[in-house]
Amino acid sequence: MPTVTSPEQLFEHELQDMYYAEKTLTKVLPKLASEASDAELSRAFTSHQKETEKHVRNLEEVFTKIGKRAEATPCPGIEGIKKEHDEFVSKEQPSSDVLDMFLTGAAARTEHYEIAAYTGMITMADALGETEASKLLGENLKQEQAALKKVTSISEKLAGKIPASA
Repeated sequence: MPTVTSPEQLFEHELQDMYYAEKTLTKVLPKLASEASDAELSRAFTSHQKETEKHVRNLEEVFTKIGKRAEATPCPGIEGIKKEHDEFVSKEQPSSDVLDMFLTGAAARTEHYEIAAYTGMITMADALGETEASKLLGENLKQEQAALKKVTSISEKLAGKIPASA
């Protein structure tokens, strides 16, 4: 993409960033579901993968609505969270309980990132008069907010199982 000099170009750049992020997550979520030993956490990852596939389709539709080809631009935010996960798992070799707790934290970080990105894109879409795009992005935002609420609930449940330190 050329230098970003207009709100329309920024909006397209942000779409490309989230398109990359969501496509990456469709590949990562099955791995996280298999790593999780907590059944509820594993199911949450599997369920969110299906939602994430819909997010990808919604983003593709947004690209169509603004007359652009769907294209992904590497997303440093998601890559950083993914790298943090990979390094933690390989270096620490955590127990299943510790890994589950780490996974809920990584999932929450991801959801916060996505929520912030979608909130900003909706604001831009509204300002640009892209009401249909705003609606599709809003659908993704609502599901990301629900996913954060779910992972927070699971995290609180898992934290309740931690024995008090001596």
